[in-house]
Amino acid sequence: MARIKLTAGRIRDFTTDKAQAFLWDSEAPGLAVRATPTGKSAFIFQGKLNGKDIRCTIGECGTWGIDQAREEARRLGSLADQGTDPREQKKERITADEAKKEEQRRRDVTVSEAWSAYIEARKAKWSARHLSDHEEYARGGGTQRKRGIGNLKAGPLSALMPLKLKDLTAAKVGAWLDEETQTRPTMAALSYRLLRAFLRWSAGHEDYKASVHLDAVGSRIAKDHVPRAKTKKDDCLQQEQLAVWFDAVKKINPPAASAYLQGLLLTGARREELAGLRWKDVDFQWKSLKIADKVEESGRIIPLTPYFASLLSALPRRNEWVFSSAARNSNTGRISAVWQPHEDALQVAGLPHLSLHGLRRSFSTLAEWIEAPDGAIAQIMGHKPSAIAEKHYRRRPLDLLRKWHVKIEAWILEQAGIEQPKEEQAGLRLVNIA
Repeated sequence: MARIKLTAGRIRDFTTDKAQAFLWDSEAPGLAVRATPTGKSAFIFQGKLNGKDIRCTIGECGTWGIDQAREEARRLGSLADQGTDPREQKKERITADEAKKEEQRRRDVTVSEAWSAYIEARKAKWSARHLSDHEEYARGGGTQRKRGIGNLKAGPLSALMPLKLKDLTAAKVGAWLDEETQTRPTMAALSYRLLRAFLRWSAGHEDYKASVHLDAVGSRIAKDHVPRAKTKKDDCLQQEQLAVWFDAVKKINPPAASAYLQGLLLTGARREELAGLRWKDVDFQWKSLKIADKVEESGRIIPLTPYFASLLSALPRRNEWVFSSAARNSNTGRISAVWQPHEDALQVAGLPHLSLHGLRRSFSTLAEWIEAPDGAIAQIMGHKPSAIAEKHYRRRPLDLLRKWHVKIEAWILEQAGIEQPKEEQAGLRLVNIA
């Protein structure tokens, strides 16, 4: 092989139209410039290892200087003379560099990046409501409201999202909880529980476990910073308030909102469970409702009582939803923001504030007046069985639940001064209203 002293000019002028060509250096053994038709050239080293030819690339000529390339060629030649394969050494170095970069990337991952991966990995096992909570609580501010004017407020967890996961310490979480608790204690408590589940998942994930501080959601943080849940003793209708409550609520327009609010009190259902009731889930013939239960994935079947049946049979069938919206610009096709007409009705009736969940609480409390079995009340409301017998042995059939549910409804209506319709007069056939 002809050898010449490599210079910057000779390297620049060295071209080829073949697959590759070499210009060998006379100063450093094994050093050459390799040219290709693409116009790119690189320094290479060629030598012998255990009697066999080996070749490896040093680097592009535009990156390496001639003196650097010669020094590297001599080093590679020395390794080959000692029986070390320079190619394997280069591979190991590249692998180590990549591992170092990957480790740094893992340690620099933000809470937001890991949170997104967490949701993607877990959402198939969650209910729609649970997924919605994760998205809502981590949402940043500035999002336009779907209804009304203005922007949505940032979720409680949004303040933590820009932080690096490794910086999410007990001190940071404690300070965040203290700040959030001042304005929205209930949301702060739920946010903490979501954050705790997220960090525990991250601690078991290969990409994030090195960055997680589990003491950030430890028992000390929960004890010192998470607000205690307070029982809402007054968020419940009293027996003597039923008459004025029904009188005000029955006057609410649209009728779907009025029927919905009365249904919350008469079924004890959760507000979203009842709001999501479809016509296909209402069986007027066999007097039953199928409720989308948050505990039982398949939903739960409860009785359709006479008075509530008469309310439903009078509602129009605009779409699939029982409590449908008459508004043409409705995003869901069903009623929303029912709390506002309820608040207005409470003011008209001269009653104190009562939440929609308070109506569910009222059903459970008022049912005790007729001494209905706790298990029957819990089964109608969709509570998890609390006793061994209820959990493993006793599941009341629909007709037995109906016996108690009709009695509960009848007693509530009696206190409200409303006559309960007989079953044959309860409008158990669906009325089609255009």
